[in-house]
Order: sequence, then C-alpha cells, then structure tokens
Amino acid sequence: MGSRPVFAHDLFMTSYLTRRHLLGAAAVQTAAVLGFTRVGLSSASAVEPPATERAPAVVIGSGYGAAVAALRLGQAGIRTVVLEMGRLWDTPGPDGKLFCPTIRPDRRSMWFRTRTEAPLASFLWLDVVNRRIDPYPGVLDRVDHGDMSVYVGRGVGGGSLVNGGMAVTPPRDYFSEVLPQVDAEGMYGTFFPRARRMLGVNDIDPAWFESTEWYRYSRVSRAHAHRAGLDTVFVPNVYDFDHMRREASGQAPKSALAGEVLYGNNHGKRSVDKTYLAAAVATGNVTIETMSRARAIHRGREGYVLTVDRSDLDGKVIETKEIACTRLFLGAGSLGTTELLLRARETGALPELDAEVGRGWGNNGNVMTARANHLWDTVGAHQSTMPVMGINDWNNPANPVFAEIAPLPMGLEHWISLYLAITKNPERGHFTYDPATDSARLNWHRSQSEPSVRAAKSLFDRINRVNGTVYRHDLFGGNRAFADDFTYHPLGGCVLGRATDGYGRAKGHPGLYVVDGSLVPGSIGVNPFVTITALAERNMERIIQQDIAAA
Repeated sequence: MGSRPVFAHDLFMTSYLTRRHLLGAAAVQTAAVLGFTRVGLSSASAVEPPATERAPAVVIGSGYGAAVAALRLGQAGIRTVVLEMGRLWDTPGPDGKLFCPTIRPDRRSMWFRTRTEAPLASFLWLDVVNRRIDPYPGVLDRVDHGDMSVYVGRGVGGGSLVNGGMAVTPPRDYFSEVLPQVDAEGMYGTFFPRARRMLGVNDIDPAWFESTEWYRYSRVSRAHAHRAGLDTVFVPNVYDFDHMRREASGQAPKSALAGEVLYGNNHGKRSVDKTYLAAAVATGNVTIETMSRARAIHRGREGYVLTVDRSDLDGKVIETKEIACTRLFLGAGSLGTTELLLRARETGALPELDAEVGRGWGNNGNVMTARANHLWDTVGAHQSTMPVMGINDWNNPANPVFAEIAPLPMGLEHWISLYLAITKNPERGHFTYDPATDSARLNWHRSQSEPSVRAAKSLFDRINRVNGTVYRHDLFGGNRAFADDFTYHPLGGCVLGRATDGYGRAKGHPGLYVVDGSLVPGSIGVNPFVTITALAERNMERIIQQDIAAA
C-alpha cells in the first residue's frame, strides 16, 4: 500500500511537538502493517492460552476520550492496544488525496453505503445532493435509530476526522449545572487548558476574517443577528488558521477552502490522529489495530476478555479473536460504548453493571435550519468550511440557543444562510437491548425534539422578522424548515456519577472505565469535543494516580 508524504503543517503546531511526537505522527499517518491491522512502534500483545492475545490495557475506539486514555497510559509505561473499527486513513485514492470532496463524494465518503446520506437531503426540492457510491469503509457513518439518526466518524481519529473543528469551552455555569459533581475550578484552571493545548486549538485573526472573501457568509449572518439585537462570538477551531491563510494566498494546498469537511480534510485539520494518537504511538507503548470491532466483553481470570472481529476493506470478517486485558477503557462514543455495556449486562456477561447504563442520552439539542436572504445579500461563492462564529443567545431565560453560523459551499454565489443550533433540551432518550439483532436501540420519539425546534424557531423568527427574510424549506426533505431528526453531538448513555463513579469507573467492575461522551448527560450547550477531551484528561489523571501507579 502507498502512503502520502507527511508535511509539518499537517501534523500539529511544532511548538507543541517534540521530535518523538513527530515520529509518532508519521507512524500513525504512514505505517500500515499487517494489512491495515496494526500501527505502532512496538507490539503491544503477547499470546496466552490457547488463542487469546493479552495486553495490560485495551482502549476501544480512537476518538477524543479514547485518544486521551491511550496517550496517558502510554506515558505511564502501560503497554496498550487501541481497537478501531474503521481504517487508517493513510492511503491516497485515485485522485492522490486521502479524503474525497464534499460535493463530489465517492466510496471514501461513507461507511459501507451504496448512497451518501448528507444532512442536506435536497436543493430546490431536487435530489441532487446525495450520490450513489460503492460500499467501502468510508470515513462517515449515519446510524439510524428511527426518529433520530447519529453521525459518527469511522477511522483512526474517530469524530475528529469529520467534524467542523469548533473547539468551544462551555459556559462555566452550565457546565456546573450539567456535571455538578466535577470540580469546575480544576476543569477551567487545568484540564480545559490542557485539552486545548494538546488539541492545537487556535483562533482566527479578526483582521483577516473581516477582509477575506472566504468568511463573507459569516459576516452576513452576523449583520443579520446584530440587527435583531443578538450577540455573536468568535469561536476557536482546531484547523490551522495559518495554513488557511496560505491556502487563500495560493501557498498551500486547499482543504477548508476547497469545500472539504463532511468526509474529512486533507490538510490543515488537527484531528487527534495527528495530536494525541501521534504522541501515544511515540511513547513506544501503544499499538493501534484497525478494522477491528470489539463485539462483546466478559470477565477473564485477571480482568476482561474481548471478542474482536477483524474485517477487510470489503467488510468481510476475516478473523475473530479474543483479547484479554487487566484494564479496559471504553471510548467507542455514546453509541458504541453504551451498546457494548448494555449487551454485556443484558446477556449476563457482566450482569452487575448498573441499571443506569443505557440512560441519560441526548442529542445536545441539535437542530439545523436555513434562511433565504435577499437577492442583494449574497453569502459568497467561496466559503471556508471551518465555522468560526456563532450567535450566542444562551442566556435567554426562555429559549437558550447557541447557533453555529455554518458554511454551505456550493462553488457558486447564492443567498442561503445555514445554521446548526444547539439548544437546552431537557428531553432524554434511553437504549434497550434487542436480542434479535444483538444491538442496542435508541428510544427517542420525534416529539422529544420539539423543545429544540421551538427554541431555534424563536431565535430565527426574530432574525427573519427584523431582516425581512424567510426560511428555506427545500433542503432537509419533507418541506421542513428545521431538521431535528439527526445529531452530530450524541451524549450520554453511561452518565458520570450514575452508571460510573465520579471518574468514569464502571460501578462494581474494577478495571473497567468509560472515557468518552457517553459520560455527559445529554447536553453541554456547545460543540462537545473539548469538554469530552478535558473530562477524559481529568479522569485519566486520577485513574493513573490511584489505580495504576499505586497498584
């Protein structure tokens, strides 16, 4: 298999990297050993009877929380295997790029689909957005649960590969409301700054923002919000804004300025494979096994045993094996982690798991909407795909909303302003285990999205009224102005302090930990990945000190 060159600007801010980190980043990006199975600087497993591999620690998943766990375990000298069900994105396609364009998707776009499933279903009510594709382990998955679908990333790096990179720290008072048992002083003084530093969070230059054509769409929405008496705020990002400015001047290959986001960014984006996971592999103690799905957990002699299916790029299971470990860290995301634990409890493999497993799920109040501006109020033929501004009405006592001003890059001039609203929705769903399909099913009724729609409508009605604009009804299917049937921000299912103790330890199961967004009870008020990362940093520091170093 081929591999792409690794450029310094593709890896991480050099001020945060030692030479060893750079070697780790290069290893994650260019090493594909044993047929997409193993990435690392040393083996992390040893054979025990009869066909069971063994590792001191296993991390399931490779997104934000999982990446934190892998790095901190590696730094503590613990040999660790990371299991990722997606592929390592290190091999260019026919166009010479790792990821395909958003507006011209191919098989790299979606996880074993024959057709893409983008959030926008149509344009002018025409079915011109989604395309037929060949089945392949693509980078984005949309998991359907009836009235709610969930977008998740597939591949080494998880959701960090496919999100818009908005690195928002939640309002302190709302964080304390959601997670009252967590010391806010420690989070805001230590762990949020640590997470931001490791993730490579940076801010756009306000002067460049005001002058560049690539953010006209944001400036137009800002003006409309201000006319309605609403505040807007700049939002940090993990995309390298220095690289973006070089894109604009023709000095660097385009990615955010080439419409790339939904199906991955080829340049500029500091996804966790280039930050946390690169540093983890560089410790020499961490190995990543790809196309490896952890299917089941049961108790072992000295910890836990995983049943793992390894697949090829056609989706065929080519090997099923068992991996035993002393300590198991679940970072498969809200859906994946909850399903694994729920299956283990309901099948009797781990029957004493807490009754709260499967509960407290929410979609972070996500609602998408769009407005039709006046013909003279165009938003720009050229649009950066990295959002940098939001409408902040979170302090509204009746309908709190934080609305991302989202891009809609079409390669031609248009008049559509697009938004992803995050609302304070108190509704929660729960998962149940379905033995017929051996899967967890989310119980969420469409009516539970109504508080989110009501809050978003209140804000955008106000903007439309003042500016004389209207909603678009042609983009989301069903002639709807509000898309409330999908989420980018799944949270909950194994809530901190309920299904776990105050640091993510599964109740009654020593050595079993939850490190991802399933710990957050359904809502955090902003894009959640910085919170997930910081919470994992906090929890891992305590786990390393009390459970590992003291053992």
